[in-house]
Amino acid sequence: MITPHGGKLVSRIIKENDLPENALVLTLNEREKNDLEMISCGAMSPLEGFMNKVDYDSVIGEMRLKNGIVWSLPVVFSMKKDDPQISVGDTVVLEYGDRIRGMMEIEDIFSADLDLEARETLLTNDEAHPGVQYLKTLSGKYIGGKISALDLRDEEPFRDHRLIPEETRALFEEKGWKSIVAFQTRNPIHRAHEYLQKVSLEMVDGLLIHPLVGVTKADDIPADVRMNCYETILENYYPSDRTALSVFPAAMRYAGPREAIFHALLRKNYGCTHFIVGRDHAGVGDYYGTFDAQVIFDNFTAEEIDIVPLKFEHAFFCNKCGGMATARTCPHTGADRVFLSGKKVRAMLIDGILPPPEFTRPEIAQILMEAAAK
Repeated sequence: MITPHGGKLVSRIIKENDLPENALVLTLNEREKNDLEMISCGAMSPLEGFMNKVDYDSVIGEMRLKNGIVWSLPVVFSMKKDDPQISVGDTVVLEYGDRIRGMMEIEDIFSADLDLEARETLLTNDEAHPGVQYLKTLSGKYIGGKISALDLRDEEPFRDHRLIPEETRALFEEKGWKSIVAFQTRNPIHRAHEYLQKVSLEMVDGLLIHPLVGVTKADDIPADVRMNCYETILENYYPSDRTALSVFPAAMRYAGPREAIFHALLRKNYGCTHFIVGRDHAGVGDYYGTFDAQVIFDNFTAEEIDIVPLKFEHAFFCNKCGGMATARTCPHTGADRVFLSGKKVRAMLIDGILPPPEFTRPEIAQILMEAAAK
C-alpha cells in the first residue's frame, strides 16, 4: 500500500468527553468546517492542524511546507469579527452551526496579505473569481495550531460513502487492489469523464470515483444530484469488482494548477497510486491554461509527489468515429467533434433541453432534467 504523504497517516479524532470544559469558542466557516474534518481523519496528512505563519509563507511562496514537503495550498483558520480575544497557548473549541466540532491548541496568530495569497495561489486577484470572492470575506488574521475533532459523519450527508483514508485503504486491501486510480469531480459524470476513467482502468487494478461534496460555488450542480448520477452510472456501466465510490468532503478552491497538486496529494493519503488530471482541472472561467494543471506536476520529482498523474487530452464524441476520442486518436475535425462543457449543459437544463447521448448517458440526462425542473 502506498505510503501517506509525509510518511504517516495522521489521526486527530477524539471523543466528546475529550473536549475541554468552559473553553473559549471560535467559529468555523463552511470551508474551515470541511478542512477540520479532512485534517482530523488524515486526508490532509501530514498536516495536524491549521497552518502557522512559517508554513503558510512557505506554501504561498514555494509550494512546500517549511520542512520541504510538497504542499500547494494554504489550509488556514481565519479570525471572525465576533470571536473572543485569544492568545497563543490557549486551547479553544471550534463551532459550526451551533455544534462543537473540535478543538485547537493555538500556536500562532498572524496577519496575512490576502491579495498576495490570491495572486500566488489562484494566479489572479480578479473579484469575479470564486476563490478571490472567498478571500474577500476573511479578516486577514489567521490562527494556527494543532486540531482535534469529533467524528461527526453520522450527522453529515452521504454517510454510507463517507469513508476516511483508513477505511479506503482497508477497502483496497480487501479487494486485492495494488494500483488504484482516483478521479476527482464536482460535476456529474459525463461521457468524457467515463472515457478517461475506463482508459485508466486498463492500466490499474481499481478505480476510486471520489466526488468533492464540500462547499462549491452556487451554480454548481448540488451534491445530492451528482451522487444520484454517480450511483446510477456505476450500477449500469462499470464493473462492480473494479470500482468504488466514496465522497471527498473537501471545499473547492477553484485554484486550477495548484489545486491539481493538492487533490493528488490528498488522494495518495486515501491509498491511491494514480490520479487522473484532465483538461482545466479545478479551473473556473478562463483563468488557467487548458493543460496548466498537468504541466505543474513537472515542477516536482516523482519521488516528491509519489502518486502518478495520468495526463489526458480533452476528450470528445466524434460523430465519424462513432465514439469517444481525443486529438491523439481521432483524425477528424470541426463539426464532427462534439464538445459540451458543464456550463453549456447547465444552460440546456435551464432551458428544458435534454442533454444529448453524445454528452452523457440517457439515465444521467434524465436525473439532471428532473433535478433542474424542481
